[in-house]
Amino acid sequence: MRLRELRAAAGLTQEELAARAGLSPNAVGALERGQRRRPYPHTVRTLADALDLGESERASLLAAVP
Repeated sequence: MRLRELRAAAGLTQEELAARAGLSPNAVGALERGQRRRPYPHTVRTLADALDLGESERASLLAAVP
């Protein structure tokens, strides 16, 4: 599942997710648009935590990191 879909399912705006994850809204937007092709695994884990993802969603998001 893609980051934008996960964020929308959580009912969060880019700004809200960014605040929870300690990222800038621009960074979240760039990740959603695929403008950052190789995010750090730590960043992806932080986003998964901020989205309070279950195990399968977390694994799916982490697997998307090259």
